[in-house]
Amino acid sequence: MFHRIRRRAKEPSEAHRQITEWHAQMRGQVPHAIGVPEPEPVAPAGVVEGFLPPELRLPSHDEVEGKMMPWKQPLVLDGEMATCAECGAYRDWLILSTRGEIWLRCRAGHQQQETCIDTAWYNRHSGPADATHTTFEDCLRHLGH
Repeated sequence: MFHRIRRRAKEPSEAHRQITEWHAQMRGQVPHAIGVPEPEPVAPAGVVEGFLPPELRLPSHDEVEGKMMPWKQPLVLDGEMATCAECGAYRDWLILSTRGEIWLRCRAGHQQQETCIDTAWYNRHSGPADATHTTFEDCLRHLGH
């Protein structure tokens, strides 16, 4: 059985020869684009057509200046409670993430950069965005500060 299969593989059949000849003849006659599907139009970067209507789409992370979230309870970092350097407040923070930096803002409006928190920590602890604002002050008003 094995020898028969090997013999057939060495000697191409008549049908195989005809197909090979026909393919060689047709190679230059068929335009390249026939049988190739048309490419689909490309949507702008970050937009998937048909996914969400435009009024429900939020800007991507590179289209916003920063993000902020409220943090009502005391914030413990590396075993120590974060306090405002100016007024001593230790709870009811706004945590701001902008340009790869994290800032804490107390209820009195004092801001200080926090180096113990990174953007990955912020992304793990923040929830989904519930609103977008055009100015920093509008966002502060929205969050009650």
